[in-house]
Amino acid sequence: MAIDQAVIEEIKFRNSIEDVVSQYVTLKRAGSNLVGLCPFHSEKSPSFTVFVNEGNCHCFGCGAGGDVINFIRRIENLDYPSAVEFLAKRAGITVTRSDDDKREARRRERVLEMNKLAARFFYETLMSPAGSEGYDYLTRVRGLSNAHIRHFGLGFAPNDFGALTGLLRSKGYADHEMATAFLCGVSTKTGRPYDYFRNRVIFPIFGISGDVIAFGGRVMDDSKPKYLNSSDTPAFKKSRNLFAMNFAKNYCSEQLILCEGYMDVIALHCAGFTNSVATLGTAITPEHARMLKRYTKKVVISYDSDEAGQNAADKAFRLLGEVGVETKILRMSGAKDPDEYIKKFGSESFRKIIDSSETEFDYKFGKIMKKYDFSITGDKIKALGECENLIAATPSAAERDIYIFDTAPKLGITPDAMKRDIERIIASKKRNAEREEVRKIITSSEGYGDRVNPDYVKNPRAASAEEAMLGILMLHPEYLSELSKKGDPLSADEMFTELGKKICSALISIISAGAPDESALEGLLGEYLTVEETERAMRMRISRRMLTNNTPAVLIECKRSLKEAKSKNELDISDIISQKRERSRQNRENN
Repeated sequence: MAIDQAVIEEIKFRNSIEDVVSQYVTLKRAGSNLVGLCPFHSEKSPSFTVFVNEGNCHCFGCGAGGDVINFIRRIENLDYPSAVEFLAKRAGITVTRSDDDKREARRRERVLEMNKLAARFFYETLMSPAGSEGYDYLTRVRGLSNAHIRHFGLGFAPNDFGALTGLLRSKGYADHEMATAFLCGVSTKTGRPYDYFRNRVIFPIFGISGDVIAFGGRVMDDSKPKYLNSSDTPAFKKSRNLFAMNFAKNYCSEQLILCEGYMDVIALHCAGFTNSVATLGTAITPEHARMLKRYTKKVVISYDSDEAGQNAADKAFRLLGEVGVETKILRMSGAKDPDEYIKKFGSESFRKIIDSSETEFDYKFGKIMKKYDFSITGDKIKALGECENLIAATPSAAERDIYIFDTAPKLGITPDAMKRDIERIIASKKRNAEREEVRKIITSSEGYGDRVNPDYVKNPRAASAEEAMLGILMLHPEYLSELSKKGDPLSADEMFTELGKKICSALISIISAGAPDESALEGLLGEYLTVEETERAMRMRISRRMLTNNTPAVLIECKRSLKEAKSKNELDISDIISQKRERSRQNRENN
């Protein structure tokens, strides 16, 4: 993306890292920095740090972070040009895209254009004689009015293999574009396109901005699959969107109702519960949880009471709890889902069960109590063990005491005995966690499972020396010319890993064009590297900053060590483990 660096710096200046990150993460002051729970992986203790004075952020758990552009790239799932444009729009700055960037944006626009045409086609079909079967299902079976149908843009896909594809072709859209938008499939036998959605009522899925980004289709009988949903496209990511969020976002700041299906949400909206949403043919994801965190303080889970619904509720409790959203669950009796409950008992009765929804502890404790026969000693012991583990997982000591004194009498034991058991469980978990931390340090030091830099495992000593060199060079770009003056110029070919070569090549190009200041370097690297590669590069820089000795002599020594390690191809990780432990200790002290 060919944008003047001065414009990039102005965009970053007007979008302070603190302001932008705080829209996604709850931050607390820790000295001159800010800390919070990482928005990119699940954690209970905050390891995500915003370095306000330096204008960047970093997670010491998963390695994600970078400057404000890199942060937006990852959290909004955007490429570099789109992230710059996103922040420019936020700051009221106009930027011009390159031809390549315009082509990528055009692909997304074409998908949205096709979706808009398809949504209109489905709606018009539903309201025509050809859609009578779907219209009867939605109005007579489901009890929706024309106003409800129009509000949600519901439609009907006729039982025709070429109705929609024929329309889109007539509008100038190619077969491969329709397949990209997931509006048509391609026959493996004939190679011809066919309508993906057929003989189904259609639920358009709207993005936050109001664009039709995808579709869901439901059969009107018991045939399988019951639901058919769009897969990911240039305009849609299933794991990052929720049905009806475009409506609910205006009504859910205090509380949001999370459902399983489209019809549950529509029924709730029609009954006045406009703060309802549903996942899109998938279980709740960490991305969904982080999205909900942005819009609401509290989530009430309204899932089916069958085993699948219970398992989904457990996952929702875990993911929402990890991002700090207060979560409760509905207890419905006499109906299998909200749609049926409201039809049977009315909206006021449903409002009452929302107000009396259960906390995670009450919900799980109730499941344990129903699971076992307390007249059998063995069952009673099993129930006690599950309850103690449930309480031990509660971070707050005060909350644990409350649960202990509340549940111990119900289990027929003294609170003191239960508390001693729980303290032993907590101590055991702490020991196991410490052993796991050591295992992770060793594993990460060896490079196993490293998708960003898979070459690391082949020679950790060489890769570590390489990272030290690149980290120092990012802190002191002027050292590049000093190496040349000493007759030992740096070359990307000297690096051991492919990632190192890529970063080194980018640094040489950037520095040779005019040594940038540290704040500009990351943005420039972002034009050469993926978001994950940029984060790894920034981690190298942060690691070196935490060490005091980053002189030209150290750079030269690292260069010599890299050459030596490459020739010996040793696999000695003890130094790396010690270094990582020391950095972890420094991180804890700094935070």
